[in-house]
Amino acid sequence: MYATLVSQGEQCFTLFLDHAALVQKTMYEGVDSTVYVYAPDSPDLQLHLDKIQGYNTRPDEPTHWKEEVYKGADFFDKMIAEKKGNVVVMAGNNRLKTDYIQKTIGAGFNVLADKPMVISASKFNQLKESFATAEKNKVLLYDIMTERYEISTMLQRAFSRQAMVFGTLEKGTPDNPAVTKESVHHFYKNVSGNTLIRPSWFMDVAQQGEGIVDVTTHLVDLVQWECFPEQIIDYQKDIRLTSARRWTTDMTLSQFKAITKQNAFPDYLKKDVVEDSILRVYSNGEINYQLRGIHAKVSVKWAYKAPEGAGDTHYSIMRGTKANLVIRQEAAQQYKPTLYIEAIAGNKDMEASLEAALPKIQQEFPGVEVKKIASGWEVIIPDKYKEGHEAHFGRVAQKYLDYLKEGKMPAWEVPNMIAKYYTTTQALELAKKSK
Repeated sequence: MYATLVSQGEQCFTLFLDHAALVQKTMYEGVDSTVYVYAPDSPDLQLHLDKIQGYNTRPDEPTHWKEEVYKGADFFDKMIAEKKGNVVVMAGNNRLKTDYIQKTIGAGFNVLADKPMVISASKFNQLKESFATAEKNKVLLYDIMTERYEISTMLQRAFSRQAMVFGTLEKGTPDNPAVTKESVHHFYKNVSGNTLIRPSWFMDVAQQGEGIVDVTTHLVDLVQWECFPEQIIDYQKDIRLTSARRWTTDMTLSQFKAITKQNAFPDYLKKDVVEDSILRVYSNGEINYQLRGIHAKVSVKWAYKAPEGAGDTHYSIMRGTKANLVIRQEAAQQYKPTLYIEAIAGNKDMEASLEAALPKIQQEFPGVEVKKIASGWEVIIPDKYKEGHEAHFGRVAQKYLDYLKEGKMPAWEVPNMIAKYYTTTQALELAKKSK
């Protein structure tokens, strides 16, 4: 499903629904307030419109979008034919996303796509071709990497560039990687007293993608972005997969009903149903690989429901020759991502090194401090930096607008997107062979 944001100047957006609404949570200079929506008539469309209405009517900094809606089975062809704008933003069901990207780029639109842009190795070359076509057509294809704007990750990256604190990145081993990133998510969520309703297709890996090619995209992106900042990665030379595995989250029919409000499994999910009432979703995955000789491990896990009082979690470590930079988000951190600096055994100079390095960090992040604790130092982050996940969509959209104004992206962005999707899609192939 799509919506189109038309700019007063040269910039314009066309949006897949779902995360598309989050891109519209704020207004943008130079982007027209009229939005053209192309979609089949469905509950997803109404949810999208309801979200926009909520942004328009909120008491603090309301938006003023105007939605003009086209409903029909031919919504995609209609959007291409009418060409109300020149940028397409895609999010939601991933089954046809790679096809949509290729056709949209071929029609001369710019594309800002939510992750993942591709969910299978069979379509990896199709995505590569889309990047080549984008260059030929002088348009920009970019994906929505919101996690680059999470403050604890930004600071982990910043401290890793302070050699007096971090040293250099270890090489690591498969059993003890230099970089590890793990995220845990939950199908059942209670938001403002209501159960979060998920579309049935969200549990279909043919439409959403397996976990190893979905959420893992963010983690692979962050490994590249933190370990080799602003450097071009060549997927044919710099990436070597060591191992990969995938496993299911099992869901009963009653659990499925609770999160979808559907009374039965749809036909497209029956391929994944065992014993007539247990849905097996390949939502979990782990990749062990080498990036320019650095051992990395990324993993994503989906449980059905978090324990009482718990929530989604994230764990990340970068191991340096002088210190480890660790993000934890467990009960001890009240499920808020928190960055720690932990000196390597025998390093007696950390306090002096931090004192010397902190002013450099504060030039980019004013107000950030460090506090001595038993295990090392906790990075104290002012609340002004803790925007929340939804705000990060606006950050990515603004960055993309800046690239459009410049008419180009940094030289490393496209090859590194290709490298990222090579890693995830090849890992899925490897995991399928490693049963």
